[in-house]
Amino acid sequence: MNLWTTATTTEAARRAASVAILPVGSFEQHGSHLPLATDTIVASAIAAAVADRYDLLLLPPITISCSHEHAAWPGTVSISARTLDAIIMDVRESLQHSGVERLVIVNGHGGNYVLSNVVQQANVARPQLALFPNREAWEVACQDAGIVSSLHDDMHAGEIETSVLLEVAPETVREGYDREDHVAEHPHLLTLGMRAYTESGVIGRPSLASSDKGRLLLASLTASFRETLECLNK
Repeated sequence: MNLWTTATTTEAARRAASVAILPVGSFEQHGSHLPLATDTIVASAIAAAVADRYDLLLLPPITISCSHEHAAWPGTVSISARTLDAIIMDVRESLQHSGVERLVIVNGHGGNYVLSNVVQQANVARPQLALFPNREAWEVACQDAGIVSSLHDDMHAGEIETSVLLEVAPETVREGYDREDHVAEHPHLLTLGMRAYTESGVIGRPSLASSDKGRLLLASLTASFRETLECLNK
């Protein structure tokens, strides 16, 4: 799978897509076994798969976002929620100038809470923005892929993310991921940050991951995306 768009302007004109898809990742710690760019790789993999299936305009990813809860670990870089909001709005305005009225944001980082409000405010008059995947799509995908962990327990660098990277970017997964399991409650995450609940940066069970699960996760999410596209076309 090609995670990054390589289309030319001629190919984009020929496609004449009415919907663009924007992956939003992050640059934050994912324990010792996954790269800082994990969320960007996951978001890009989902976006590339749905863009190919539904013939959408695939945009390059936003690679840094709101990762403040991970600031205790080296390498993590964040931007403010207002900056992320402004970037999305600028992208949306630019797309509208070129005749693309609808945008889907594929979010790879759970800490990007501002994206929900961005989409909420944009759809007052009519559907124009969507956020994908939602919790329901993830739950269906996990069931289809045979994911053992719950979404609550598989919070960070666990079975889901490790499985996707084993499928689309196996060279980025470090040896020893099968020994990185750490499950913990995290009730005050936004106040105390991740360090209060994990020394390694992992909350989840990466030992359960496999490339087959990653492939099935992406296939299920691609199928579920049809409902989001139908909502935008109403």
